[in-house]
This record gives sequence, structure tokens and C-alpha cells, in this order.
Amino acid sequence: MKEEKEIRKMLADMIWLNGLIATELIQITENTSASLRGEVPEKCKVEHKMLKERALSIISKYSQLGGLDEHVLKHSLKD
Repeated sequence: MKEEKEIRKMLADMIWLNGLIATELIQITENTSASLRGEVPEKCKVEHKMLKERALSIISKYSQLGGLDEHVLKHSLKD
């Protein structure tokens, strides 16, 4: 039973970490696009926001967001 709880905790941590990587990768893509083009196309901003929200939804289903949502959505507000 204790081992099962530890495995669940580990999986929740891994989901959170993968969510962080995914959302930061989206942000890096936006920043690179902005650097190369001068700005991110509006269509990409909308799609990236939806991807970030989906990633946050998955994280919140299995793990605590732990401030990740505030950080990720802060980037979206700047767009």
C-alpha cells in the first residue's frame, strides 16, 4: 500500500514536470518566432494558448499545479 502511494506521488510529480517542459517549450517556440519574424502570428498565439490550457488541464487532473498555471497564463496575457 505504501509503495502504491509512492508510485502515485512519483507519477504525479512526473506529470507536473512534463507539463512544465511542454508549456515552456511552447513559450520558447513563441519567443523564437517573435525574434525571427518580429511578432508571433495571431493564429499561433490562439493555438498556443489552447495547447497551454490543455496541458494545465491534464496536470491538474493528476497533480497539483503548484503555481504553474499562474506562470503559464502570465505568459499568455503578455501575448
